[in-house]
Amino acid sequence: MRQLQVRGLFDGYAIQPGTWDELLGKGDAPREDVLRLLERLGARAPEEFSRMQALAERALMNQGVTFSVYADRRGTERIFPFCLIPRLVSAADWAHVERGLEQRVRALGLFLDDVYGEQRIFEGRPELKAMVLGTSQYLPKLRGVRPAGGVRIHIAGIDLIRDGQGTFRVLEDNLRTPSGVSYVMEGRVLSKRVLPEVLERTRVRRVDHYPAKLAETLRASSPEDPERSTAVVLTPGPYNSAYFEHSFLARTMGVELVHGADLFVDDDRVWLRTTRGPRRVHVIYRRIDDAFIDPEAFRPDSMLGVPGLMRAWAAGNVALANAPGNGVADDKAVYAFVPEIIRYYLGEPALLAQVPTYVCAREDDRRYVLEHLEELVVKAVDEAGGYGMLMGPQSTKEEREDFRQRILATPRRYIAQPRVELSTCPTWDASSGRVVARRVDLRPYILTSPQGPWVLPGGLSRVALREGSYVVNSSQGGGSKDTWVQKEDA
Repeated sequence: MRQLQVRGLFDGYAIQPGTWDELLGKGDAPREDVLRLLERLGARAPEEFSRMQALAERALMNQGVTFSVYADRRGTERIFPFCLIPRLVSAADWAHVERGLEQRVRALGLFLDDVYGEQRIFEGRPELKAMVLGTSQYLPKLRGVRPAGGVRIHIAGIDLIRDGQGTFRVLEDNLRTPSGVSYVMEGRVLSKRVLPEVLERTRVRRVDHYPAKLAETLRASSPEDPERSTAVVLTPGPYNSAYFEHSFLARTMGVELVHGADLFVDDDRVWLRTTRGPRRVHVIYRRIDDAFIDPEAFRPDSMLGVPGLMRAWAAGNVALANAPGNGVADDKAVYAFVPEIIRYYLGEPALLAQVPTYVCAREDDRRYVLEHLEELVVKAVDEAGGYGMLMGPQSTKEEREDFRQRILATPRRYIAQPRVELSTCPTWDASSGRVVARRVDLRPYILTSPQGPWVLPGGLSRVALREGSYVVNSSQGGGSKDTWVQKEDA
């Protein structure tokens, strides 16, 4: 056990050997880029910080910053767990991450254009072709449709982890309806309110301009003049787990939050019902899954979508963010091919590393996975939020046998990866009244307009609040931190 020898808030802070900690560096000395943070925040006594943390939690309660967990019998709606100790990212580290994210989103956008176009990449790649065309996320009826503005991935959330050597690695891509950015905004509001001096002295890049950038990005893809275009946020309603975010983004962008029943299609154009009569809608930021957005094109029993919406989109009369059919590019099995996809479309190597991945649809990979279940993390390609997953090193014999049968029954549905030792970050533990090391990941957000991608300087740092846990999802007991990206001259 390595331990930081300081007084104050971080007194006795300790990490396990073999982990890459975001506070402690070589020789158990604080990393150089966290010295300002340590100086300002570390001087506080645990009792003082406990009061500050309680103030932040009370603010979240009063502001109704919530999320929903459908599987919890105690009730679905909860206050989003938040740790006031920020997660710091140096300017140099962020510059590398930013370049890698821009590259990845550009390549995946070209991949989607190709999949729903000429499908050139499939020539000589039968395995990739079978993988893509065989997934339920591929929507063949969309082939040949070019979206208004030419953008398919308007909003991306790319999950990153930092391994035992401190290397940022992409864990998975979220290119359909990535959520969580509202908690980034709210976390920064809390930092400004409770830690204003620490935030200022650490010289952190701003994130509060995200709603304005999002509105600008959406309107830039409009089929009409962006300055005269109407954008809306389409929500499935208040029972959705991310409804707080839907309403937050609509409010901060200054656009209407609408339900499917508020919209209708006439002459292949989308209209909003208002008290002053129909109003043309040019851009829809939809937070509804593909299957439910248009009962004419997909599920006829959907009460959430807009009949005829896909006709209007195919005619180029409305932009949908994100475009339907994006699920083929963030499929967990297709993830294994992304470095090859980047090289194919951009002619350059991937800037961001990935986690080695075994695709169970491959016979050799499947055999290896079945022989090493106790060492691997097995994931269902169509699950999210930490569900449908086997943590091999922490699993029971019965759990491994259950997944063995699942893989044999539907191998295309599973991938496996070695368990990566996630980086740890100082986190407040209320039960012990001290700062402890907990594992974290990071979800940056990338906005893409016809002019190209833009990366929000920061993102959602999710933290595993339970001791020893690798699962950071809020639905599985995780929380969040404000991510502080330092300015270059810091």
